[in-house]
Amino acid sequence: MLFNSALFLFVFLPGAWAAYHLSWRKARNPILLMASLVFYLWGGRDQVVVLLLSIVINCLLGWLFLLPGQSKKLVLTLGITLNLALLASYKYIGFLASNLNPILARLEFAPFTGSGIVAPLGISFFTFHALSYLVDLYRGRAAPQLNPCKFALYLAVFPKILAGPILKYQDAEHQLGDRTVSPDSFLMGIRRFIIGLGKKTLIANPLAVVADKIFAIPGNELSPDVAWLGILCYTLQIYFDFSGYTDMAVGLGKTFGFEFPENFNYPYISQSVQEFWRRWHMSLSTWFRDYLYLPLGGNRCTRARHYRNLIVVFVLCGFWHGASWNFIVWGLWYGLFLVLERLEFGQVLRRAWRPLRHGYALTVVVAGWVLFRAEDLSHALHYYASLVGLNGPASGQYYLDLYVNSEVLLAFIFGMIAAMPAAAVLKNLAVGLPAYGTRWARAAAWSFSLAHLLFLSSLFLLSCMAVAGGTYNPFIYFKF
Repeated sequence: MLFNSALFLFVFLPGAWAAYHLSWRKARNPILLMASLVFYLWGGRDQVVVLLLSIVINCLLGWLFLLPGQSKKLVLTLGITLNLALLASYKYIGFLASNLNPILARLEFAPFTGSGIVAPLGISFFTFHALSYLVDLYRGRAAPQLNPCKFALYLAVFPKILAGPILKYQDAEHQLGDRTVSPDSFLMGIRRFIIGLGKKTLIANPLAVVADKIFAIPGNELSPDVAWLGILCYTLQIYFDFSGYTDMAVGLGKTFGFEFPENFNYPYISQSVQEFWRRWHMSLSTWFRDYLYLPLGGNRCTRARHYRNLIVVFVLCGFWHGASWNFIVWGLWYGLFLVLERLEFGQVLRRAWRPLRHGYALTVVVAGWVLFRAEDLSHALHYYASLVGLNGPASGQYYLDLYVNSEVLLAFIFGMIAAMPAAAVLKNLAVGLPAYGTRWARAAAWSFSLAHLLFLSSLFLLSCMAVAGGTYNPFIYFKF
């Protein structure tokens, strides 16, 4: 069951809203928790036991912090070890097996059987939430949660469990109690959800069809124009897929009284790699900064250690995204550019013409997405060669007209427009109009409101039509 499925939109979500808002206050958390477990069970099947195990382990570890004379550092170390072991045993066991077995074969040892294990949905996200809880308790920034239902809700609340945003426990603690939902906030949540649904169904999904088809072609058979079409479609797809999910998660959170952190701030307008990571997947960037980069020393150390910290953080960020070498290289790619921007190159970049800065940042990002999307490093290298025409004559059976149609073209055009803050400018203009106090300003503000309502209604209708007529297309970040 996905946010963009008919079952979720017309059965599960209305039922969850009705059960939650029509119940008395003390029953709302248990009801929301039960709805979240049903939601997870629908997608995770037998894997729900891993989520329940994580809830029980971390809830008990939190209580250990209350024992007098107990070493908090020992509890934290135990908690980090158990959580990372649980994550590694499901997500990274196949990677370990594939890299270890060739060595074992040469030594004539039995192969390590680790492939075939399916990682539970969202395991990376609820593991990071659990680690946030334990670290915040250790640092004294939050108190242990004595109510198991509230703690389980923190890890498992359905709007964010599968792909975030990552909500640090110190920010969530006060939200786990008695929450209120005003009519305005509920309507704002629905508006945000509809926008996210439109991003996913009307922009990301059509572009995904093109990107998937092109990346399924052997890299050495691609012409440069088809290769560029594939990676540009994927560049927009991954942004609107993930930011669309975030919009839906943030919107759903509002309808249940939660305030989730923002995850995106128009990252494709960035003028440096540093700026890009301040705008892309912001909750993950903040998590790595607070729980890894700063404990390693951040930039309050020698230059060599500072640069090492950056590279270590981004290599681990890449490995967090996926258990394969191309994700590790993807993290290293960004780590090296972040180091480069802190050297003399960064000073040159800041003095450069603005379009050149923007072009540089987009080039680094788009080139990085090849590593992110490719099946392995060999595929990525062949794809890079195709982009610059180094693979020789391409097969004549793949050409642009096979992939471009009116739906894809519209999705691409609207995607480029929506990736820029034009809508935010119009919104700020509409909000500020009534302040002028003139009849014209009030009429213009009313017209903006009416147009916005018609836009949301049309967007929801078109999205529902796309859901009804489309094929199964899960969110990209569900596999992480």
